[in-house]
Amino acid sequence: MKAIVFEKTGDAGVMHPAEMPIPELRPGMVLIRVYAAGINFADTFFIRGEYMIKPTLPDIPGLEAAGIIEAAAPDVKALKPGMRVTAFARKSYAEYCVAPAAGVIPIPDFMSFEQAAAFPIQVLTAWHLLHTAYRTEPGNTVVIHSAAGGVGLTAIQIAKAAGARVIGTVSNDAKAAIAKQYGADEVINYTTHDFAAETMRLTDGRGADLVLDAIGKPTFEKGLGCLAALGQIVLYGRAGGSPEPVNPLALFGKSLRMSAFALPTVLPIPHLMRAGVEGSFALIRDGKLKIHIGRTFPLAQAVEAHRFLESRDSTGKLLLIP
Repeated sequence: MKAIVFEKTGDAGVMHPAEMPIPELRPGMVLIRVYAAGINFADTFFIRGEYMIKPTLPDIPGLEAAGIIEAAAPDVKALKPGMRVTAFARKSYAEYCVAPAAGVIPIPDFMSFEQAAAFPIQVLTAWHLLHTAYRTEPGNTVVIHSAAGGVGLTAIQIAKAAGARVIGTVSNDAKAAIAKQYGADEVINYTTHDFAAETMRLTDGRGADLVLDAIGKPTFEKGLGCLAALGQIVLYGRAGGSPEPVNPLALFGKSLRMSAFALPTVLPIPHLMRAGVEGSFALIRDGKLKIHIGRTFPLAQAVEAHRFLESRDSTGKLLLIP
């Protein structure tokens, strides 16, 4: 099969196309013929050797894919060959990948393979940020950093569906227009305005109930500073580096909460996974959540796709098509 491989850790340039054996089907797994694979910022950390899962060189990147089940292990009863699925699947930058049955989600008829490939990490991260890490309620004000990215655009829509007011932050005016298109009430260009000061102005000095932060070092401390009383900031990425340590005593003045979220935490918890999948599918079916595919690349152009992702010029979800 065709796959994207890297023999040493480094930047996007270490990846290259190669012929690899179709992965072996093991107990509890299904073999998927990949129609689309999602690209995530975590993949850039993985090829640099900085992700929570370390590569076993030579290795294949990729954490999610959508396609058709080619085969299922004998102990897998609920999933059958021919089913359209999306999955949490390692080594998905390839024509075939294997995935644990517990991480495989049948695709509804109203979703394409491209939409489905963007679903597991992007949509479920946004859903759980707003409904598990925090309980978003009508009237809440939510600040969403990287609002024109894949998780950001999804989070805008899920927050709006929950009745929240959304303030997005972006790096340029073109991204601001996209965030507005997907429902943000206000959008701040953080390259020209101080997002914390603008958030306080837009909320008449009250601050935000929730800040969703995937950036880290440049934004985390300021995010704490623009929270309302009893507000919460959730760190779920570190695209801009790890935040500086925070003295817990700094939280006392407004009784603030700071937390972190990583999607793998909820994957082994069936009722949370079910709630996220069913809740998100319902929003998509009802037209309240649209998955924005920013751009697709042929599998062989994985290097170009990663460089585009890291340029911060991309919006929505990027996909590789084998």
